[in-house]
Amino acid sequence: MASVVEQMKTFFEPRSVAVVGASKKITKAGHVIFKNFAENKHRGIFKGELYPVNPHEDYILAFKCYSSIKEIIGNIELVVIVVPAENVPQVMEEAASKGAKAAVIISGGFGEVGNHQLEQQVKTIAKEAGIRVLGPNCLGVYDPSTGVDMLFLPETKVLITGDEVIATPRPMSGTIAIVTQSGAFGVAILDYMAGEQLGLSKFVSFGNKIDVEEPEILEYLLHDEKTRVVLLYAESIEAGRDFMKVAREVTKVKPVVALKSGKTEAGARAALLHTGAIAGSDKIYDSVFAQVGVIRAMEMEEFLDVGEALASQPPAAGNNVAVITSAGGPAIMAVDECESRGINVKKFSDETIQKFEELKKAGKIPSFAANLNPLDLTGSVTSDMFELGTKILLEDPEIYGILVIGLHHSPALQEDYVDKIVNLSKNYLKPIVACDIGETEMAMYIRSRFDKLGIPAYSSPEDAARAMTALVNYGLYLKKNGYLQGYLDNWAKYKHSASV
Repeated sequence: MASVVEQMKTFFEPRSVAVVGASKKITKAGHVIFKNFAENKHRGIFKGELYPVNPHEDYILAFKCYSSIKEIIGNIELVVIVVPAENVPQVMEEAASKGAKAAVIISGGFGEVGNHQLEQQVKTIAKEAGIRVLGPNCLGVYDPSTGVDMLFLPETKVLITGDEVIATPRPMSGTIAIVTQSGAFGVAILDYMAGEQLGLSKFVSFGNKIDVEEPEILEYLLHDEKTRVVLLYAESIEAGRDFMKVAREVTKVKPVVALKSGKTEAGARAALLHTGAIAGSDKIYDSVFAQVGVIRAMEMEEFLDVGEALASQPPAAGNNVAVITSAGGPAIMAVDECESRGINVKKFSDETIQKFEELKKAGKIPSFAANLNPLDLTGSVTSDMFELGTKILLEDPEIYGILVIGLHHSPALQEDYVDKIVNLSKNYLKPIVACDIGETEMAMYIRSRFDKLGIPAYSSPEDAARAMTALVNYGLYLKKNGYLQGYLDNWAKYKHSASV
């Protein structure tokens, strides 16, 4: 029997795919999914064989169409099913007769609407045939590197005015994997990632989870070289023991961030109606995540902010961070958020304070700059001041992470301070996160420049502090369990190979 990793690989790298329910009608999910595969095959991204299955068509997008899977000559590894729920058992029987290894059931109308008998029938067929199943009621898989794209939501939409706009963009290839029970939420995350230019390694939507669940996908991602961070959205995790076992292995080498919904009674009820999920006690999830090193995000923005930070910065080796700023108020907000989450913002050492005093005497930073932590360079700040201050903080062995709060409004501050800080950071394995407040062109330029060069930048001090909190907590987890040095060594190798 194939290993779990080999079984899961079929969903991401199939050698042959049949799309059952492929259609010529552009408003049908079956059309969008088949078109995704067809276009990626024409581009040379999808390497496998591709077969549309629809008894009412002869050809779809120049591909010969088959009335059933059984008519296809040759092996079928993966079957994507986009037909009414009542027809799924027959399709599964045909898939079994062809020796299919895996099936993704996009169709809804099963346990989430109370149709448990039909769902069990499909599950039984799959189990007896040895077919691994994603779904039903899911969006399936998207892998930008292999061209597998089951998202039935078109990339563009035509407005009533006739204008065509981007609607469901696909993110560029990258290092963040999205594993989600909710397809709609998952697509929204992809939209966000595309807009923020965050790279995706894999996208998996579970739906009702009649077979494949979180532990198996996590085990696959553990061995996936393209994935460095896993973002997990869950309404329930039924395979609790298996999840803990696998997650503990994954978090040794890759951070996992979880957004668990259904925290309240009403939320749990909504989860039950959405995917048939039984949410379970929220306190139990808190305990489980903490035990195995999974970082829990409490809301969507934190989920994404933390994921970006862990994908672009190394974890902190200790619990003490510094704040360098051009604005006192936002710095205080960041300090408050850090301290409220258990992250220390201690007074600088006497040696570091003395270095700042010497800069004052030399006229290199304002004589009235506060330098106890935060280092407040005030509205008189320049790019050189940020560079000098950041260098001293990076050299301090008692400081394990730095929050840079540089408001672009300061008249003497030029945008090159971003590059100066980034260049300094390349010589250290200390995490840095940045913040610039505002939604005007300059603010967005500063944040995007930081992001592009590998330092995550946020629009509020609290967001930056939450991101740093995750970097500290993950680092402390690794250190406590003896994995930190190995993780940092691998991080340094990864950064070196990425820069070559």
